[in-house]
Amino acid sequence: MDQDHDHMHMSPPPANSTGMSPMHHMEMMMHMTFYWGKEAEILFSGWPGARSGMYALALIVVFVMGIIVEWLSYCRLIKPGSTHAAAGLVQTLLHTIRIGLAYMVMLALMSFNGGVFLVAVAGHAVGFLVFGSRVCRGSEMVSLEKTSDLP
Repeated sequence: MDQDHDHMHMSPPPANSTGMSPMHHMEMMMHMTFYWGKEAEILFSGWPGARSGMYALALIVVFVMGIIVEWLSYCRLIKPGSTHAAAGLVQTLLHTIRIGLAYMVMLALMSFNGGVFLVAVAGHAVGFLVFGSRVCRGSEMVSLEKTSDLP
């Protein structure tokens, strides 16, 4: 009877190179609510890791991506008089880059790290302030004037 009882207990899964079982490692890295802390995975597996400097770099990258998304939303790079084909290709390229960066910001937000959330919103806010608002343009926007290359 003791042998049957021993077989009923399952041993825990083997530990990986970090000394944690795969399930424990997965539970530790998957957050479904916001949390604060520098130990996060943002965009890439193992990045930024547990180092404060790399976490700060990750926050700067997310912040800058938010600014660039806003810049691409309000920039005017197509020269007047460009052919429709050239203008269309430039618009498509700008749109592709803008959407790709916006998705990267969204994926960074899926880390559920509070710091990442704050810098993503701040990056978009600063980008809009500088490129989209009247504060830095210094003039009234005419409703018929085209304000950017992208819709």
